[in-house]
Amino acid sequence: MLNCLEKFQPSPSVPTKKLQGKVAIVTGGASGIGEETARLFAKNGAKVIIADVQDQLGLSLAESIGSQTCTYIHCDVSDEEQVKTTVDWTVKTHGQLDIMFSNAGIFSKSDQTVLDLNLSELDQIFSVNVRGMAACVKHAARAMVDRGVKGSVICTASVAASKGSETWTDYYMSKHSILGLMRCASKQLGKYGIRVNSISPFGVATPMMMNNLFKDKKEFEEMCENMTSLKGISLRVNHVADAVLFLASDDSAFISGHDLVIDGGSTA
Repeated sequence: MLNCLEKFQPSPSVPTKKLQGKVAIVTGGASGIGEETARLFAKNGAKVIIADVQDQLGLSLAESIGSQTCTYIHCDVSDEEQVKTTVDWTVKTHGQLDIMFSNAGIFSKSDQTVLDLNLSELDQIFSVNVRGMAACVKHAARAMVDRGVKGSVICTASVAASKGSETWTDYYMSKHSILGLMRCASKQLGKYGIRVNSISPFGVATPMMMNNLFKDKKEFEEMCENMTSLKGISLRVNHVADAVLFLASDDSAFISGHDLVIDGGSTA
């Protein structure tokens, strides 16, 4: 009897690679949320193209992931031609583009209150956070439509997209714009089977955040945890990457036009 029971014991399950056979571009992929997501995409079977302006970091990351799986391309998203070149290279090399994670972004250089708004700084942040995001969505969508790919486009917004602030007006304005872009794109691209969504993380200790606002990571995480209703946990880049993977994969096959807030209940 024991031998019979042993015969019918299920074999250990093998983790499913959710992006097997997919090709993904991750902008701002050399560090922070982009880096963690690039690693997770590759782990789940995707060919990953890291697009960034941080060449040394990007090349090192691509090498650590593996040349058969990951490639680094220098791409300043504020230059539409560089975005188009990145997408064209991806399609020429891999034959398709299934996922665009438009994640590149910059933060305010100063407090940027309305009364003292520096329009040159506003133009700069919009050139990356809004114009660059639009270029990525545009050219990724064109590549998908041209080849009949029912792809997934994910934009990085922020909890800043859903509220106001006493400072950093240019940054908050730029993140509000991303939700408008995402919602319009989801309406217009749905007929092609292309899903468009966004993520809105709360404060997470990425290099961009730590270089611009805080120097002590532990102090920053404690401050953020005090602002959330979910206690005993701090938001980390892997939590955000998990959410991006969900939106990139077939796990979210009927989700489009959605802003996935990752904030521990802070905006509830």
